[in-house]
Amino acid sequence: MHLTVEEALSIYPLSEAKLIAGSRGKHRIVKSINVMDAPDISDWIKEGEMLLTTAYLIKDSPGDASALLQTLNRRGSAGLGIKLGRFWDAVPQSLIAEAEQLNFPLIELPFQFTFSDQMNGLFRAELSRSVGVLQSMMEKQRLLMRLALRSGRSRPLPDSVSEVIGYPLAVISARGTVVFNNSGYSESELLEGWPWQPRNQRFRLGGGTGFRIPLLQAGKCQGYLHYCDIDPLLLPVEESLFVQGAELISYHIHAGLEDYFEHAGHREFSGLLRRYLKDGLKSAELSQAALKLDITLLQSPFQLVLTEVTAAGEARQGELLRLKEEYSEHPALQGQGAIHWMMEEGLLSLYPAGPYQPERFRELIRECFGSLKSDQGEGPRSAVSSVKVRPEELKEAFAEITECIGMSRQWGAHGNVVHYRQLELDLLLSKIPAATMERYYSGSLRGLLSREPEYVKEMLHTLEVYLENDGHVNETAKKLFIHRNTATYRMEKLSELLDVDFKKINDLMKLKLVFLFRSMLERE
Repeated sequence: MHLTVEEALSIYPLSEAKLIAGSRGKHRIVKSINVMDAPDISDWIKEGEMLLTTAYLIKDSPGDASALLQTLNRRGSAGLGIKLGRFWDAVPQSLIAEAEQLNFPLIELPFQFTFSDQMNGLFRAELSRSVGVLQSMMEKQRLLMRLALRSGRSRPLPDSVSEVIGYPLAVISARGTVVFNNSGYSESELLEGWPWQPRNQRFRLGGGTGFRIPLLQAGKCQGYLHYCDIDPLLLPVEESLFVQGAELISYHIHAGLEDYFEHAGHREFSGLLRRYLKDGLKSAELSQAALKLDITLLQSPFQLVLTEVTAAGEARQGELLRLKEEYSEHPALQGQGAIHWMMEEGLLSLYPAGPYQPERFRELIRECFGSLKSDQGEGPRSAVSSVKVRPEELKEAFAEITECIGMSRQWGAHGNVVHYRQLELDLLLSKIPAATMERYYSGSLRGLLSREPEYVKEMLHTLEVYLENDGHVNETAKKLFIHRNTATYRMEKLSELLDVDFKKINDLMKLKLVFLFRSMLERE
């Protein structure tokens, strides 16, 4: 039983009773009813228990009556009901005054009703209320199930969950950012006591009560769900409904079906981008939708970023979501208005082309990887497309980064963040058969490869460094830690052996191809 004294006095036949003192205590909770039939009854009173009596044990002793009242109040009793007409015709004024001072509900019970009549009336009302609560919970569970199975929706899922359960709520990210809030409480109120332990708990929220549930993904806390202004007398079955709502939201985030940690317009647009890249939407339709959603990324130069991790299953999804949050909250990247969305290939990000140079932009992406490692100790891998200027070039950019990711994964070249321009020539030349590369390599270096192995190794290294430094002899000498004259002699010797002129761009290009082919053949 969880009725207030005021509610109990509205239920027949207790509604015929009269609250004669302690009206300020009418909001005390009545958890059970007991009848006074022993002198030491006050020793057995439980918190929230209402005591009914005929005043037989206290009729001749005002001091005992006062002591009983004080003991009941100290033990947290809900109130004292005295049946008049048997031993007392009226409650003593001194007892009424003391109850009023203690704000302890003192009730005058009518003579014509037995204690069992009054107790049965309360129990029937409580049973009816409990049945109503259970029916309401079953209906809410049915509605939550419908939300879970619905493939599309026009409003954020937390808003729908809040409507079904009947309490306002707020969603807080693992970094302590309020990302959804329909409660009316300020961010400072919702974040009081941050950081929190990842467990279910009630807490004080303003002048009311809240219920906090961690949003778990693959065993890791990715945020919290706050139910606000809940009933302090919440039943366990109602708490289980709160947990179901939190699990529903957590699942949709974890499965990548929806992301409540981003702007609603970005969330809708990312869904359109998925359709566009899978040939489910035309370029003109995508551009029109972007304008309606006030998204201007496609109206100026842009670039795509694809990020993948080595983990699989639920762990992969969790790591990609963590990276998405890192990108969104990185100090140097968060102001660019980028859009991130999940696809089978990994995490796709649409960024404006600037304000950073390619090398700096790759470094910022690399910083977001942080300490994120898979079980094999390998971190994430990203590819950045070349700059595009028209919406219809999105698919071209997507093709670039998927090719780059595949080549980077296969060759492991250029680190864990690569730019399409770094691999553009490699991607083009990879279409050439290996046998053709081998013939070109051997034929171009025939005059050198016939010499002693150690000599060949040293001269090839000199030539490679020379080409890497754009034909500058001084830089080549510095990199090889040799005198400039030595470097000059070696280049003259190489010119003679290979029958090339290092002043001609065509000869330099041919030699550049030689080393590219060698690198590609070694990777194969």
